Amino acid sequence: MNRAPAWIIPTLLLTLYACGPDQAAQLLETAQFEERQTNKTHARELYEEILRHYPDSPAAKIARTRLAELDPKP
Repeated sequence: MNRAPAWIIPTLLLTLYACGPDQAAQLLETAQFEERQTNKTHARELYEEILRHYPDSPAAKIARTRLAELDPKP
């Protein structure tokens, strides 16, 4: 059985959830999924998107924390 490329599932999740009422939370869920899949680059992009588009949301608070942990400063 062929496996779908790794980007298809998160893309489908993001597309399906994009119409929902709480897009910031849905982006956060996808970013966390990407982290669990060790795709930290894409997770970081999603966290940054949350901060750009939904800076005052509860998801933004979590995104800031996760970005700080993904990019520790020396």
